[in-house]
Amino acid sequence: MTASNLQPYNLPQHRRLPEPLLKFGNADDAANHAHPLLGLIQHGPFGKQRLAGVSNPIRIAYIGQATMIARLSNLVKEFDQKHQPRERRPYLPEYPGFARVFETSLASANDTTTITLPDDIDAKMSASAAPHRLLAECLTGALASLQAHRHDFDVAMLGIDEKWAAGFEGTKEDDFDLHDFVKAFSASAGIPLQIIRSGNPQRALDYHCRCSVMWRLAIALYTKAGGIPWALANTRPDTAYIGIDYAIRKNATTDTRFAICCAQVFDSDGAGLDFIAYEADDIRIERRNPYMRKDQMLKVMARSLSIYQRRHGGALPKRVVVHKNTEFRPVEVEGCLAAFSNVVDVELVQVQRSHDWQGVIFSERNAADSYPCNRGQVLPIGDHEALLWTQGNIPNFGNGKSYYKEGKGIPSPLLITRHLGRGDFFDICEETLALTKMNWNNDGPYTQLPVTLEYADVLAQIVKRMPRLEAKPYPVRLFM
Repeated sequence: MTASNLQPYNLPQHRRLPEPLLKFGNADDAANHAHPLLGLIQHGPFGKQRLAGVSNPIRIAYIGQATMIARLSNLVKEFDQKHQPRERRPYLPEYPGFARVFETSLASANDTTTITLPDDIDAKMSASAAPHRLLAECLTGALASLQAHRHDFDVAMLGIDEKWAAGFEGTKEDDFDLHDFVKAFSASAGIPLQIIRSGNPQRALDYHCRCSVMWRLAIALYTKAGGIPWALANTRPDTAYIGIDYAIRKNATTDTRFAICCAQVFDSDGAGLDFIAYEADDIRIERRNPYMRKDQMLKVMARSLSIYQRRHGGALPKRVVVHKNTEFRPVEVEGCLAAFSNVVDVELVQVQRSHDWQGVIFSERNAADSYPCNRGQVLPIGDHEALLWTQGNIPNFGNGKSYYKEGKGIPSPLLITRHLGRGDFFDICEETLALTKMNWNNDGPYTQLPVTLEYADVLAQIVKRMPRLEAKPYPVRLFM
């Protein structure tokens, strides 16, 4: 066999999907772009088409010690400056300034929204047997004070220094994580929160590539203020995408163990709506994976459907796609069908990251190519099962050169299994690939998992630490 016919598309039923397009601030098709950052620069954010836009300026509140607050204030001013990339140059364009990209500005809110933490917290933490609890109490107390002035700011910035590292995690017994604990409290209080770390060269305040920091934080702040940076350009209309994930409360006994089930709902643009969290007792756990009874799944899916209807004038979606990282048991399928009895088309899809499959391109006999396999490749391995490469090389991307986000290693595909549905299976893979570009808490071209599962996993871990869990939808931006 010659090198010329050693091509990946010679594999049976193999297909390479095109890089999904995103849509931005103009309604015409010319405003679509595959590159999220170049699309923002050329066309502005998708959110500017919406009637309920973000405020101008976006007002920033501060929490931190006095020296930290000064650094946070300077950081907000830095968003107005241009920055050249010092890393990821094949992908990362020049950052032109916040107002140039988002057509709104950032500004410090008034003095009532600045909460200065006491300097003696350092000494108290050193003397404490439980520094994580002391630090958490101090930070949540500051957030509680800020809640009284909620109408005076749009997003809060919390500065955390590496010198407090002893309080970032607790013991194995109490399953404590400072980031998740603080996020859970701020979400309960209805405060969009951006945590800023310092004292480490890999953290935002000290990172060497300011262009990278500006892009990542600018997108996050715009989203947390209520904006939509971009949406999907090519999806089937009237579709609801739902992602399910679980978190087990660690301190629960075997008899009383219950799970937090999070369902994240997206519309046909892929624009994030709200999510619901459901505390389910008597969860069946097999090999550390929780499974729900029919009535539990029915309740979660019915609540998820109501989120979509509330945002679409009471109209039902014509199609629902549900993503889960574990298989759908028969009783779970029955619960979904009962909840979606009036929906025409229902697709239940398992998206599995852990498996033994990999793929390598050989440019000639016994010689692997210098680049990994391309992103977007689909290799069916059954009637309702396929390997989908959401990681990999993107040819002619950004400045026209190939770009491999991970930089090294062999990308692993996702194993996609459809447990219910009747549409074209390649359409399912194409949608899954597109949803990997919808994580607004990331300035990269994609994530490995679709955003339905990326967010649901993060939400579940934070929600299990919420002081109280109310049976109501939560905006995703509160948990980013």
